[in-house]
Amino acid sequence: MNSIFSGLANLIVHKPGLVSKVVLVMMVVSLFGMTMLSMATGNATYTDITSPRGIMLEHYTDTFEKESVILILECDDSTSPQVLNYLNTITPSLQHLQYVNSVTSIVDVIKPLHNGTIPSSSQEIKEVKSKIPDSILSKLVPSQLMTLVQITLQPGLSDDRKTVALNNIQSFIDSTSIPPGVSIHISGQAAFQQQMKQEMSKSMGILIGAALILMVIVLSLLFSYVNHRFLPILMVAVGLLLTFGFMGLFGIQISMTVMAAFPVLLGLGIDYAIQIHSRLEEEARDHPLSEAITTTITKTGPAVMYAMFATAIGFAAMYVSPVPMIQGFGLVSIIGVMFCYLTSLVGIPLIAVFIQYKPKGHGTSKMADTIDNGLSKTAVWIAKRPVPILMVVLFVAIIGIQADTMIPVSTDENTFVPSDMPAKVNMEKVTRVLGSTTSIPLLITGSDVLSLDAIQWIQTFSEFEKETKSKIIGVSSIVDYILLYNDGVMPRTQSELNTVLDKIPDTQKEQFVNGRMETVIQISTVDLETDQMTSIKKQIEGDLVFITPPPGVQAHITGSFELFSTLVPELVDSKELMIYLGFLFIVVFLIVVYRNVNAVSPIVPIIAIVGWNGVAMYVFGIDYNPMTACLGSMTIGIAAEWTILVMERYLEEREVTSDPIEAIKNSVRKIGSAILVSGLATFFGFSALLFATFPIISNFGLTTIIALAFSLIGAIVVMPAILSFIDQIVHGVEKIEEEVLHIPHKP
Repeated sequence: MNSIFSGLANLIVHKPGLVSKVVLVMMVVSLFGMTMLSMATGNATYTDITSPRGIMLEHYTDTFEKESVILILECDDSTSPQVLNYLNTITPSLQHLQYVNSVTSIVDVIKPLHNGTIPSSSQEIKEVKSKIPDSILSKLVPSQLMTLVQITLQPGLSDDRKTVALNNIQSFIDSTSIPPGVSIHISGQAAFQQQMKQEMSKSMGILIGAALILMVIVLSLLFSYVNHRFLPILMVAVGLLLTFGFMGLFGIQISMTVMAAFPVLLGLGIDYAIQIHSRLEEEARDHPLSEAITTTITKTGPAVMYAMFATAIGFAAMYVSPVPMIQGFGLVSIIGVMFCYLTSLVGIPLIAVFIQYKPKGHGTSKMADTIDNGLSKTAVWIAKRPVPILMVVLFVAIIGIQADTMIPVSTDENTFVPSDMPAKVNMEKVTRVLGSTTSIPLLITGSDVLSLDAIQWIQTFSEFEKETKSKIIGVSSIVDYILLYNDGVMPRTQSELNTVLDKIPDTQKEQFVNGRMETVIQISTVDLETDQMTSIKKQIEGDLVFITPPPGVQAHITGSFELFSTLVPELVDSKELMIYLGFLFIVVFLIVVYRNVNAVSPIVPIIAIVGWNGVAMYVFGIDYNPMTACLGSMTIGIAAEWTILVMERYLEEREVTSDPIEAIKNSVRKIGSAILVSGLATFFGFSALLFATFPIISNFGLTTIIALAFSLIGAIVVMPAILSFIDQIVHGVEKIEEEVLHIPHKP
């Protein structure tokens, strides 16, 4: 390992031109890779779409939900002759727009019941509406003040083509003669996803910009004891560029959680750069630049690398999560911290060679000296009282571990996105009228789901669900249209049923039927809490066993309801597993790297910090969600970094003094200000997450800056205590061995 770092130092000192050309080529390749970046939204960010469950979900979405755009018409009378005539006029044109597959509105139901024409009076409309089952009418006309038009887009459209389709629809609506008093808004899944991607792009720029500005402020105030204090900002910017490029080249998409990784990377990257820059400044004060660069790379390079690996290991534990967006966050974070580390390790010494770096010299920063002396005195005071300090630390951690089990888990996607996003605001209007806009789909499959036995079973099961479940406000299926087109009577023979099915227009039939082998039952509910979703899912699954489908027919709950109701227990289980694996990975890593008793010292503050996080989340009322669920493993990685840096410098000082208190004093005095500055820079870098327009990210930002504050306390307060405590134990064991076993030990 030493030969690798020595070789790198020799290469930078003697062949800086060659190294700079390699770096330049990597940056050009990264710029090309950035042009290939794409955004990820939808079901693929929550579940593995290649799993059996994911395949069923994707098939159901493509077949029955499709990519839909909903026009929301609001007025005093949503089914007045003027409104219906307007809908009848625009429907043919909408259907002929590019990428539009079909258009469905209340007009499609009213016209067949009125000899193919629009009623001319409100009374006639009222009479026709009385013939329409409530389950159909409520979907198309939620209230007297609102009517809906569903525009289904062609399947398999790219994001660019969806955008074109949405723009075409909006332009067409704007060009029509909208009746007086009528307002039209565009919503639906396609509009929601498009606006979500736009918000993600906007928010990502804000997050990165805010993080950089905050870190500039911190460095200008606290990093003045070095020359070229803003050099770390340049390093993390280049590291982020390389990360973006790598993501684009290898097709790693940006999701809500991956977007949150960028301020995290800036915060961690600035830490690596500050540690290396600070050591270079320290060495350059007393040695020639070439020697200072060599010492920095060979001494601080491995220490920061071990800290970086520990952080990466914490992120690696996220890969056990069943949620792809959490896996993506972990993967991008690992890639990012590696690039940020390499950029700082190579970039800072390389720039130092080109500009012939000159240190500020000793005593040029009274603030840095004050910080170092203050931290070293605090560390000595703690190191002399390790037992009571550790007892308090672990007591609070135990309370936090218990409190963690009482923190609820939220998977409501509507709470993850900006509250003022137009598509969300418009969908909430519908929600207030209909109840929950998320239905519970039952996918019915078989050799012939349109057989009389299957249709009769669908009717029986649907009526049973409505009668026995207070949370269910409606059940719709192909049965509703069968009754509508057969005077409210269920056909008695297969021949009668086939005749009725032939009467139903394809645009209405395809909402519930796919050939003769698939159909769907849509169960509408009131707005459900997460635990209520899980409960009603179990009840329906039990009813499917009680009221068994006909032979050859199967029924499965699917859709976003099944996805999010299953996500809760998976998040809870994976959250615990990520923490346990994170601890295991860190312990194994430390033992393999250090092979001595001090290797366990970072584990104590890490355990304490994870416990403290539980206390903070419980006190502040922060729920777990797909983002904060990975907080534990992320905290393990981040906390390991600073504790390892303290331990590394302690071991380095221990080689020149036999007094552990003196070693703790000197190690904290020499890197205390660097850790504090990098900690505060990281803290403020993470604070940029609070500016996110996505609540899921801003809440994650709050939890991470709390965890960072705890990690800083763990490195400065807990590490001196545990290092001193371990030394006392080792010294006590050695003393017993000398007295009892007469085994001499080295001083």
